[in-house]
Amino acid sequence: MSASQRILKERRHYNKWVANQTLEDYALRFTAVGGRHMSISKVGMTALGGASFLALEGLAAAVTLSYGFTNTLMAMLAVCVVLFITGFPIAYYCAKHGLDIDLLTRGAGFGYLGSTITSLIYASFTFIFFAIEAAILASALHVLLGIPLFIGYVICAVAVIPIVTHGITAISKFQVGTQFIWLLLQCSALAVVLIYEYDNLAGWTEFVAPQAPEGSDFNLVLFGSAVSIFIALVAQIGEQADYLRFMPPKTVENRKRWWFWLVLSGPGWVWVGFIKMLLGSFLAYLAFTQLMPFEQATDPTYLYTQVFLTLTESPVISLILAAIMVILCQMKINVTNAYAGSIAWSNFFSRLTHSHPGRVVWLVFNVSIALLLMELGIYQALEAILGIFAILALGWLGSLSADLLINKPLGLSPKNIEFKRAHLYDINPVGIGSMLISTVLGLLAYLGLLGEVAKPLCHFVTLLACFICVPLIAWLTKGRYYIARESANLSRFMSDEKRIHPAAIATLTCGICENKFELEDMSYCPAY
Repeated sequence: MSASQRILKERRHYNKWVANQTLEDYALRFTAVGGRHMSISKVGMTALGGASFLALEGLAAAVTLSYGFTNTLMAMLAVCVVLFITGFPIAYYCAKHGLDIDLLTRGAGFGYLGSTITSLIYASFTFIFFAIEAAILASALHVLLGIPLFIGYVICAVAVIPIVTHGITAISKFQVGTQFIWLLLQCSALAVVLIYEYDNLAGWTEFVAPQAPEGSDFNLVLFGSAVSIFIALVAQIGEQADYLRFMPPKTVENRKRWWFWLVLSGPGWVWVGFIKMLLGSFLAYLAFTQLMPFEQATDPTYLYTQVFLTLTESPVISLILAAIMVILCQMKINVTNAYAGSIAWSNFFSRLTHSHPGRVVWLVFNVSIALLLMELGIYQALEAILGIFAILALGWLGSLSADLLINKPLGLSPKNIEFKRAHLYDINPVGIGSMLISTVLGLLAYLGLLGEVAKPLCHFVTLLACFICVPLIAWLTKGRYYIARESANLSRFMSDEKRIHPAAIATLTCGICENKFELEDMSYCPAY
């Protein structure tokens, strides 16, 4: 006698609504091959649009004036190398398998429920940086257009919702459509600085932090303080991966373009960011030499206004260009922050509440949290906790990256990424154990309990612990907690469509909601 299930009418409607991928964008699922219809270059340019954010210039400006040129430069280089190395395997596996950062995490060492914790870390990153970036834009609107800050916060928060609601299609049109104008303004600013301020480059490279020991350029403590600010950007690779999962499958014909755009718009975003940080650092030094107050010398709006004033010699035109520049940069990044946040919250609450009202609900939720932080002024205090947040983020992403870079080549974990709940353990001690150990060690170092040398290097302590613990725990557990049961051969359930049309994408109909899904997204259940 075959098993049966009572299927409620509301449940059918619920599933069909959430199955609308124009709104959902595969928020909880593998990105179907049929949904990866954009060109490689378009996906790459969409992902690269997120690298426009002005917090890069703002952070570099503040760090330079606080810790000096040498410490800032060394910190930027160290962080960019770390972000590129840890981000490369994440971007590659997300693009190759069509997975967002959450599905990759659960299949690469954390387990089904284990990735719930990391989804919360990731969601926190999105609304923290949304609030910071929107505050920069609201401040610009106040300076340039006289819009009160509390109204500017609302405008900056609400403006992204219509774009992000319609997923990758609308986001891609916005990112690609504004890319040329942004690049033109960004490159113009860079050219102006190099042509008109070339004589000041030597003074910039000799700038020493006010609190540095006399006669010393490099200082380990100041270097570590600078790293703690920049390293919080490590979670940005998750946002890049959320776009790169829409990359078309790699083929013999497209492999060169596929690799180029993967590297450039995946981990390569850090080198675009590095150029922007150098520019922000130099502009801050110029402002410092002109006796500009610290608040203005670290505000990208003021800095770019001065650059465009040098270019046009017209206060009105320079304000207009600065306004366009700031609005474009901040809208481009906050569209990405809001989109990533909607996916992260979808994954977190679907496991916590066992329900999913739709990605759009969590989009509004994420933006609302950021708006509340801005209106209360709490976002200003968030910048002070970036160092601690970075330890948590590094514990997660360092463990994930170590699993992909070390365990898979050594055979300590399965070659493929198994992301389906039916085939995963709830908790995999490899990822969870490594994240817990590395985070605790990083926090102990941060508090100075591991010695004075380890304190400024606490983030490197965290990362090193990840790359030691991940293979060690996988070896001790013999990798048994990666896959709970093997996938069944589902091809026998296929209709004749694939045999009649060999080019057709293999799909199956779900026995519960009656929606069609691709084979990679399906599991076999004997009851249904």
